[in-house]
Amino acid sequence: MSHDHHDDRPELTPAQIAAALDPPPGRIGGDLVIETLQGLGATTVFGLPGQHALGIFDALRRSSLTYVGLRVENNAGFAADAYGRITGEVAPLLLSTGPGALTSLAALQEAASASAPVLAISSQVPAAGLGGGRHGYLHELRDQQASFRDIVKSVHTVRTASQIPSAIAAAWESALTAPHGPVWIEIPQDVLGAPTTLPVVTAMDATPREVHARPELIAVAAHLLSHAERPAIIAGGGVVRSDASGKLRALAEKTAAPVVTTYGGKGAFPWEHPLSLQSWIEDRHTTDFLEDADVLLVVGSGLGELSSNYYTFAPRGRVVQIEADAGKLEANHPALGIHADARDALSDLLEAVAPRRDPDAAARVATVLGRVRDRIAAQELTLEQDLVAAVRTALPDSAPSFWDMTILAYWAWAAFDARRPNTMHSAQGAGGLGYAFPAALGAAAADPTKPVLAVSGDGGAMYSLAELATARQYNLPVTWLIVDDGGYGILRTYMNDAFGDSGDATELSRPDFVALAESFGVPAVRTSPRTLADDLARSLAEPGPSVVVLPAVLRMFEPTHL
Repeated sequence: MSHDHHDDRPELTPAQIAAALDPPPGRIGGDLVIETLQGLGATTVFGLPGQHALGIFDALRRSSLTYVGLRVENNAGFAADAYGRITGEVAPLLLSTGPGALTSLAALQEAASASAPVLAISSQVPAAGLGGGRHGYLHELRDQQASFRDIVKSVHTVRTASQIPSAIAAAWESALTAPHGPVWIEIPQDVLGAPTTLPVVTAMDATPREVHARPELIAVAAHLLSHAERPAIIAGGGVVRSDASGKLRALAEKTAAPVVTTYGGKGAFPWEHPLSLQSWIEDRHTTDFLEDADVLLVVGSGLGELSSNYYTFAPRGRVVQIEADAGKLEANHPALGIHADARDALSDLLEAVAPRRDPDAAARVATVLGRVRDRIAAQELTLEQDLVAAVRTALPDSAPSFWDMTILAYWAWAAFDARRPNTMHSAQGAGGLGYAFPAALGAAAADPTKPVLAVSGDGGAMYSLAELATARQYNLPVTWLIVDDGGYGILRTYMNDAFGDSGDATELSRPDFVALAESFGVPAVRTSPRTLADDLARSLAEPGPSVVVLPAVLRMFEPTHL
């Protein structure tokens, strides 16, 4: 009996065959790159041109792809990261060789930490210069791949034009297979620029491999949850990435299990739900509650430093961990490890678990939240809480927000109500500075109909100032809130706490941010804690980019580990 494996492949029409036999003139290797991206469904690409990559940019002119060009490669990477997070689609990132490619590394580390599907396509020196010798080409590296291999999910190399479509399709599939993540391709300059007579690339198949839970593990997990006395759930970024918040809510309600969201999982569970323990994971009352659970379901989180309250979390019950990244299974705690996409596994669990009643669950949640509130209130940090509330008041529920590593963001991780899944994003995965504003530009490029908020400190803002030009050039609806405390506020606090003195390294001379923004043609306003909500709402309502500067020195709440 013969099996035909070609039934689902599209048959070429006579016209398509004729076109393949007589490709249009004037095409180069760069056209194969762009045609493949279009065939895979790409609509928007980010990046910066460079001498070796010009073949791609020449082909880009002949395509229908939207190009968003940023001013620094790292910022282009952050923009692509946000586009990938917001849309769940692959975000192509076009880079040059050597310095251009290397400048993107910190952004790709963040994409890897946050599971954002970024497809970085880098040029390379001409093929004659490859192979480990020192040929003296501009931008030459001995082994360019080596710089990326520790960071991205997969590395793909091209050495001839005919390899381009397959390499890009393989990278695309890798980026979208759970866990999502950044991937990297390099293509020599001469291959990109050389004329090609290969036919135009038709639609490519790069369907991501599905990561299904093993049924015997689901059966055990369902049994544990069904018979638990005090179940609890920790929901991480994997719930957001896999669009599983609806499944999570249904499972929590069916099992009467309280839910804590990690900082990466903000918005995965409704903030005001009776079973919501919100996001106070750096709080001993929350940690105690989770340690007391007899069955703890961890979904889409590796329980890393922040999510484990700085590795002080010591669960006493059975832990069930659902995680698409196999390397994170049981990395920090013994567990029933289930290697699976969060949405897929939650769906299986929801079907397999028996309904469980617990009339006291909501009251126990309310008690913990009350204790957290009392502890924070005792620290007399009303300014900080008022600012979080002002941002929440000003920001439309469906508008995305992007937060840099700044004190207000540390507050927002714990205290901000992200009212929709996949709307609050920060750089807490890798923890690099300069994320918020370029990321917000990427989100605005994905959906220019919604205002987008970026929040930075003055230190982080200095990493991204060049992108005010990008915001203006593309008229992107991003409002940038800069909290100006005259230095690296978090590092100042850490040094004072650890060493009694922060010294000069954390103090910064900085520009007049309002005048600077206006020099780019971007409207700006200096606000105060009292006027922040109104000024922010007004800026968000106006089309195009804007800057709101808030001079304020904020304090962090004291986490409790013991």
